[in-house]
Amino acid sequence: MHALSISHLKKSYKGRVAVDDISFTIEPGEFFGFLGPNGAGKTTTIHCITGIAGLTEGNIQLFGIDVVKDYREARKKVGLSPQEFNVDIFSKLWKILDYVGGYYGMRKEERISRIEELLKQFELEVHKDKPFMELSGGLKRRVMLARAMVHNPDLLILDEPTAGVDVNLRLMLWRDLERLNKEGKTIFLTSHYLEEVEKLCSRIAIINNGKIIADAPKEVFLKDGNKLEQRYLELTKEESI
Repeated sequence: MHALSISHLKKSYKGRVAVDDISFTIEPGEFFGFLGPNGAGKTTTIHCITGIAGLTEGNIQLFGIDVVKDYREARKKVGLSPQEFNVDIFSKLWKILDYVGGYYGMRKEERISRIEELLKQFELEVHKDKPFMELSGGLKRRVMLARAMVHNPDLLILDEPTAGVDVNLRLMLWRDLERLNKEGKTIFLTSHYLEEVEKLCSRIAIINNGKIIADAPKEVFLKDGNKLEQRYLELTKEESI
């Protein structure tokens, strides 16, 4: 069973095609990088996977569960750390995490235990009673990751998870993500930091103008001494000509 299966996905907005007949699968335990220029269709694809946006055509399944026909069960399988800070900025950190746990039907004792675990993991314990708006950019990124993981989803989707954070925090987050993946967590990552994708991901797909233009193990992009950045620029340039 695939962790994620996308078949002939098409998404249009008011006549504009944002994602144009894409298909790919992700296997359980894979660390998958999804790259593309701004407006290429990355976030739209993520929104279709997580139910934020409806599908115009096609089919998406999470661990064999149809994201449209059985949305509630499918949603339990995935955690999303979005690019934007879509939280109540006046809410305290622990309340943000507690709300998500309640949304997924976690019992109070279970929520408390899980939140304490995540606060410790992301070094947020001393900040737990602070309103989100008072946190630094790096702390806010940690909160978004913790929120995505409250219900311990099988698939973790990270949309620009280290945007705007300092080098030390980025390295810390990389270690956390590598550990999670080694423990069996399936991770779907989008990032404009190509060195981040090159370090973390085992397989990479590139989307441009709504279409998948490359999908291969990382080693294919790095053969002959290439860097991922070099191949990415070559591929997206060729596609745009």
